[in-house]
Amino acid sequence: MSTEATILHADLDAFYASVEQRDDPRLRGRPVIVGGGVVLACSYEAKARGVRSAMGGHQARRLCPDAVVVPPRMSAYTAASRAVFEIFRDTTPLVEGLSVDEAFLDVAGLRRLAGAPADIAARLRVAVRERVGLPITVGVARTKFLAKVASGVAKPDGLLVVRPADEMAFLHPLPVERLWGVGPVSAAKLRERGVRTVGQVARLGEATLVSLLGGGAGRHLHALAHNRDPRAVQVGRRRSSMGAQHALGRTPHSPAELEAILAGLVDRVTRRMRAASRSGRTVVLRLRFADYTRATRSHTVDKATADTAPLLGAARALLRAASPEIDRRGITLIGVSVGNLDDAPVQPPLPFDRDPGADLDAAVDAVRDRFGSAALTRAALLGRAPGVEMPLLPD
Repeated sequence: MSTEATILHADLDAFYASVEQRDDPRLRGRPVIVGGGVVLACSYEAKARGVRSAMGGHQARRLCPDAVVVPPRMSAYTAASRAVFEIFRDTTPLVEGLSVDEAFLDVAGLRRLAGAPADIAARLRVAVRERVGLPITVGVARTKFLAKVASGVAKPDGLLVVRPADEMAFLHPLPVERLWGVGPVSAAKLRERGVRTVGQVARLGEATLVSLLGGGAGRHLHALAHNRDPRAVQVGRRRSSMGAQHALGRTPHSPAELEAILAGLVDRVTRRMRAASRSGRTVVLRLRFADYTRATRSHTVDKATADTAPLLGAARALLRAASPEIDRRGITLIGVSVGNLDDAPVQPPLPFDRDPGADLDAAVDAVRDRFGSAALTRAALLGRAPGVEMPLLPD
């Protein structure tokens, strides 16, 4: 690991809502909600009133009745993301995009050319504000983990540099939820033991954490609590999974409706996989229930593929297995992803000089790949809104 704080974590603030406030001066300083039935994003003015992403629209408007609700404009967010990433790459060639609104940057070796990392980070924030018109928060630290924690603490529209001599003094008073990998379940287990801060995690010892959380999680949290994170900033790393999700209102949804939505999501994911020449084996179903708790189910197929039929079959089986829980708890979001992606080129589903009747599923994939997703639509999806397709970094 580096001995100097040279890793930046740059994270746009309330990205979608900030783009809306940038483009419409009437929204500046006002609570803004992007999305209707479900909150896709919200401004900090709305967050201060308790509104959160993925919250139902009715609940959000009860908490913040004076909020301005705007429809999402994905093309605007994509354009803004590209402009910001141009600034990242102008800053350093070592950029690892995490999503459309955040990235790690490694500025080691640029001191003679560009100055100290803190100065580089300050100029980056000014460039994003002046050239793209958006606020961005930057954390600077010796490791990727701590740089991301620093940006989270500095939000919104801030800059925080954690110098190596100050790492433990900064990290250890923070709540355990700041550690990557600590979700509600792990946090509850730790709090049952009276462990509420990162420093208390560090003092537990690795063996105790392993016995409490399991081998992988225990060792992972013990390392992070001591800021041990040897991961380098990776340039050009291809994503390990591809996915899509669909937010739902809080009204009941029939099994047929959920299966139709799932089919549309799998169509979307497999089309992206084929376009990127990727194939995968592990299908992951993600559910968010009406109480905002989440569940994940997965199944690994026998052979890596980008064909829709086998991956959809696995996703449908996972959804049907989760049906009793959905009936009992309600559902507000359904998502699907395919992991264990292989970079090997995917064979074309079906040449057009063959009889399409020989392989109907492959023929459907081939038609949609060649002529676009609107060329052929599942009957179950006729008349249904396809859901918002979120902006994505290039694979």
